[in-house]
Amino acid sequence: MMEDINSLITQIVNFRDERDWKQFHNSKDLALALSVEASELLELFLWKENEDFNLDKLKDELADVLMYALLLADKNNLDVGQIVLDKIKKNADKYPVDKAKGKATKYNEL
Repeated sequence: MMEDINSLITQIVNFRDERDWKQFHNSKDLALALSVEASELLELFLWKENEDFNLDKLKDELADVLMYALLLADKNNLDVGQIVLDKIKKNADKYPVDKAKGKATKYNEL
């Protein structure tokens, strides 16, 4: 799986570098771009029912979010697989199954 993610990062970086866009990809601007793309993703659902959205637009916006997230991780030399596993562990500690199962309650209210 990590090989697939690393391959994706390589392809995204190559795309960026062919266009000489690295100069614009500092951590702040990548985080801002990620937020903008996440907002565009949210816009697909605005004023609609829960599952009423255009799947092709969802794919495009989600891809943008993922690409900026991967670029931000790459910029900061983060191991995407490891940081996700670390976060799962933190969440498992904050949301033990016996207290959180089937609930949408925040960890400090369990």
